[in-house]
Amino acid sequence: MAITNPIKKRIQELKNEFDSLRKGKEALLVMIDEAEVPESVYNSNAIENSTLTLKETEKILLEMEVSRDLNVREIFEAKNLARVMEYIRTKSQEKEIDKELILLMHQMLIGGINDGIAGRFRKQYEYVRVGTHIAPAPEHVELMIDSTLQEYSKELDAYFLEKIAKFHLDFETVHPFCDGNGRIGRVIICYQLMRLGLVPIIIRDKEKAEYYKAFGDYRDKKNTKTMEKILALALMESLHKRIAYLKGEKIITLSEYAKGHEKSAPAIFNAARRQNIPAFREKGVWKIGAGFKYEK
Repeated sequence: MAITNPIKKRIQELKNEFDSLRKGKEALLVMIDEAEVPESVYNSNAIENSTLTLKETEKILLEMEVSRDLNVREIFEAKNLARVMEYIRTKSQEKEIDKELILLMHQMLIGGINDGIAGRFRKQYEYVRVGTHIAPAPEHVELMIDSTLQEYSKELDAYFLEKIAKFHLDFETVHPFCDGNGRIGRVIICYQLMRLGLVPIIIRDKEKAEYYKAFGDYRDKKNTKTMEKILALALMESLHKRIAYLKGEKIITLSEYAKGHEKSAPAIFNAARRQNIPAFREKGVWKIGAGFKYEK
């Protein structure tokens, strides 16, 4: 699924509906964002092979006791990433993404975990590898990040999701930090979307294979379509969720919906994954507004 004109139209219609419904309900939107933080933190850290479960992540962020002994580093990673995500909610309204902000977010993420590398790009002799991809030499990092930022700011005619996908692919290809590149990169995606008056998204650990494929497609074929598809689906899902809450709908699981409407569960769930119906996930469970009328 490339970002075709019909998909662009669907996203614009969802944004228009979201914008009309959000007036006077900013407190509700903040509540949704805050409730979503543990799920965002869990998924982003899980992509980086954290062993924390979603429930454990929730408990850590709520300062609750966890039943098993946990890796101290993973606890700090969860708390720090949550802090960064909360920080960008207001910061995204103030300024465009720039190098200083990226470095500050990295300091917030890695500070207290590895202060020697926090808040700075890779230096001489600091090489990193992701799978079979060896990132550019340290001496090229800052210029490449400057170039990526300039390209993002200058591509005025490009569709916003295409720009964000390209930025993310380039940022992760450069891998400017010794650690934390993926998590910062995914925070930047949310920052860029929120800067445009849109909503944060979650790239999910369960879809990690497709996410990694997007980087391979870009490195091997300069193909950005896989990443564009991931971002488009995630954005529609995030908008569907917020629209359902803003409408004050009764929200039920998709399984309940399929059973109550005598619909084929596989067909319903496939439509949800394709975002052909206004379904969304909370804690990994597909849900939908009870009043939705499924025509197919």
